[in-house]
Amino acid sequence: MTSAAQPPIVFGARYSVYTRIARLALEEKGLAYDLEDVDIFAPGGPPEGYLARQPFGRIPAFEHDGVRLYESGAISRYVDEAFTGPALQPAEARPRARMNQLISVLDSYAYRTLVWDVFVERVRAPLQGRQPDETRIATALPRARTCLAVLDQAIGDGSWLVGPHITLADLHAYPMIALFRLAEEGADLMSDYAALEAWRARMTARPSVQATRSPIE
Repeated sequence: MTSAAQPPIVFGARYSVYTRIARLALEEKGLAYDLEDVDIFAPGGPPEGYLARQPFGRIPAFEHDGVRLYESGAISRYVDEAFTGPALQPAEARPRARMNQLISVLDSYAYRTLVWDVFVERVRAPLQGRQPDETRIATALPRARTCLAVLDQAIGDGSWLVGPHITLADLHAYPMIALFRLAEEGADLMSDYAALEAWRARMTARPSVQATRSPIE
């Protein structure tokens, strides 16, 4: 384990799902860190020099004690493994595999469906002065239901997505679910999944979640 005497730096935006995932890991480990604002949607794109940290121009990026990383999955695993604090990954192979499977599901299927296809079209589009793409929303809802069903089944009768303790899977899922539920369709679908809705309430009450609230919430 390494020391956090020099605070880690997260380069990203408070509105970003993936920046929040990295910040949640730091908060759950009880680490002080600095957040340096990077708005990739600003006119002209990312600030000068940012591509040296993240060559694809996405957020977040991360730096600590000479270690530079990008991709939230890599950052959150590094944070868990490099610093002291509560473990955020199961020690045993089977639950760790389930955790990694859920993270992959969230990245591959849930993020675009829940956030871009539903939340952005229903909630952000009117704020941007455009009409929601109703076809895009309607097309996304069956896959959204599949994503929610997978998460609900993972929780089962327990409290968290993988076993009796919070893991990186929970931290990966929450920012997506939080935005999705702001859409009318999201709130309606969530009401069909009691275990997932109870999980969301437990997550919402955590200090790490309160400390990293998205401005749009």
